[in-house]
Amino acid sequence: MISQKAKYALRALVVLARANSEKALFISDIAEEQNIPKKFLEQILLDLKREGIVMSRRGKMGGYLLLKGADDITFGEVLRLIDGPIASLPCLSKIAYRRCEDCTSEETCEIRHVFNEVANVTRGVLDRTTIADCLVHGEKSKTPAILDM
Repeated sequence: MISQKAKYALRALVVLARANSEKALFISDIAEEQNIPKKFLEQILLDLKREGIVMSRRGKMGGYLLLKGADDITFGEVLRLIDGPIASLPCLSKIAYRRCEDCTSEETCEIRHVFNEVANVTRGVLDRTTIADCLVHGEKSKTPAILDM
């Protein structure tokens, strides 16, 4: 399961992607539209800013906007940034690999083989699904169906 923080990050990115790329959005507007606690959203947007996904502007026309294109921001990228490794077993992680403590052989581990297939499929979906894809799926409602988890 993904964290609430990751869901909020994805929802905020979808809102920013829907907005005119020239118009920055205030945190308070995003928070209100998506029912996200404002202070929590501030921290999320700072994390996304540090990673070069969003940018902020100060002043009267200030707020947040996407720095990267919505079609260049994948679910996998955001989930790894917010929640860390996606793999269900540490021996399958691409960014935080470590051998399982009770494992005698990764090559013959039946559990690892099954979860490796799951991890590959999951990574494939997450790494090819972009924020722009949500815009197509979510046009009928304010919150994309893909994020109603």
